Amino acid sequence: MQQIKMVDLGGQHAKIASELNAAVQNVMDTTAFIKGPDVKLFEEELAAYVGAKHVIGCANGTDALQLALMALELPAGSEVITTDFTFVATAEVVRLLGLTAVLVDVDPDTFNIDIQKLEKAITSKTKVIIPVHLFGQCADMESIMAIAEKHKLYVIEDTAQAIGTEYTFSNGTKQKSGTIGHIGCTSFFPSKNLGAAGDGGAVFTNDNTLAKKISSIANHGQGDQYFYDYIGINSRLDTLQAAILRVKLRHLNEYNAARQKAAASYDAAFSENKNLQIPKRNPSSTHTFHQYTLKVFNGKRHELMAYLTEKNIPCKVYYPMPIHASQPYIDSCKYDLKELQNTMQISEEVISLPMHTELSEDQLSYITGAVNGFFE
Repeated sequence: MQQIKMVDLGGQHAKIASELNAAVQNVMDTTAFIKGPDVKLFEEELAAYVGAKHVIGCANGTDALQLALMALELPAGSEVITTDFTFVATAEVVRLLGLTAVLVDVDPDTFNIDIQKLEKAITSKTKVIIPVHLFGQCADMESIMAIAEKHKLYVIEDTAQAIGTEYTFSNGTKQKSGTIGHIGCTSFFPSKNLGAAGDGGAVFTNDNTLAKKISSIANHGQGDQYFYDYIGINSRLDTLQAAILRVKLRHLNEYNAARQKAAASYDAAFSENKNLQIPKRNPSSTHTFHQYTLKVFNGKRHELMAYLTEKNIPCKVYYPMPIHASQPYIDSCKYDLKELQNTMQISEEVISLPMHTELSEDQLSYITGAVNGFFE
């Protein structure tokens, strides 16, 4: 059995090496390194895939969130509601722009933003909701959009972990993650379901005015060359990365299917283990399993991780500390500790197992056998 990896990009890339090499060589031959043809083509192809009118490539997923917020031109001190249980970038950009991050709790089963606590956190200063589609599953977007419409708020979807995930509304309408809110943001960090060979990100929108504005802000605020309409930043999707992403986008459905197949194996193996909770599914959303995350009961997570390490099985905790407990955010964000009980408990319980496109049946059997064996 081959060594088990948390993410196996080498194995994934080996299968499409000829496609990747040809794409990279074409960029090297044309020397169109900045804003080359592959960037525009990738934006068009990704827009067609997710069903958005506009996709604007940028340097990384964090920049995507920053560009989205900059385009809204919110007054300093405006409140932006997001989840306390996610990667720090979501709150980070809010604070960098002089806005107030309002951190709310998550559902204990799906790990996505708690709808009731979200609405409870809205004040006269609230301008934006940023739901995070954590680990590959959509938040309750139908409820979020209804709340946003009721309170006249913008919605920016953080879909960095859920590219290709599909949400079904109660009327049967289906939309891909990142296309439901006013703006969607994603990351192409190498380990993502659609990953580059370096950094990259993108912004989605169906709003023509916002698309033009975001595109300008990402390019120093330029309209015509050397004429500036906005204060902007320099955030470009590199042509080499766009060329690689064009290749990998063609395989994204099979990549997501492979992750779902691995998740089904994990589910079957752990469904009767009373010491664990397998990922709960939101019936309105597919799950593309950027991570496969268990809850470990009875304070056994640390011991389980040590045991798996002895067995040469990698595992990680996403995320060991809520954002509100991280030093730069303790006093700079708005939150109510009494309303964050799920987040604090989950942070002590979650563990993520290897999840990628190259997991073999032997590897999955070894991993699940080790996890169940620990509790025997």
